[in-house]
Amino acid sequence: MNTGRAGVPRRALVAAVLALVLIAGGAWWAARTARAPEGPLAGSGLGGPFALVDEEGRVRTDRDFAGKYRLIYFGYTFCPDVCPTDLARNARALRDFAAVDAGRAARVQPIFITIDPERDTVPVMRAYVANFPPRLIGLTGSVDAVRRAGAAWKVYAVKREGTGASGYLMDHTALTYLMGPGGEPIAFFTGEQGSADVTAGLERYVR
Repeated sequence: MNTGRAGVPRRALVAAVLALVLIAGGAWWAARTARAPEGPLAGSGLGGPFALVDEEGRVRTDRDFAGKYRLIYFGYTFCPDVCPTDLARNARALRDFAAVDAGRAARVQPIFITIDPERDTVPVMRAYVANFPPRLIGLTGSVDAVRRAGAAWKVYAVKREGTGASGYLMDHTALTYLMGPGGEPIAFFTGEQGSADVTAGLERYVR
């Protein structure tokens, strides 16, 4: 009888190796095909491709975030209250989530997309996102590119003439969207929800 090392029959050794390969391959395929748990936005069709510019002047597309959960907020840097409040809440929620599970938290990329690209230039965005660690990416771009991105998320944004240094304000949707690693919509958070609510949502949906 042909044997492998230590007297193990060669046929049994080959079978064991094949079994290990099949198990490893199955685990790899499950990881590749696993989807995020469905949330209230499942099937809504929100989101889609975009090509914008980050706070360092680099072109960023939706493909750059493949495999990452995305916590996306649309707003503008001249916003006097709602935007900074929501972004600070999101940052606090992500820090609290990291304290519970740093590995899963690392899979979440917070993103701030401007609705006011005329004023939110790259330098302005760079200075602004630095106020909201950890890891917030700010995206701006041409008026058309920003408008298309907003339309993909059904964002309402209208310029309102104002007074003072700002010149004008923006009426806009104030929601934070949680998107899955494949760009699929999962859930959203309103301005009335606190950081504990956002943390709970991350704990529920992020794998």
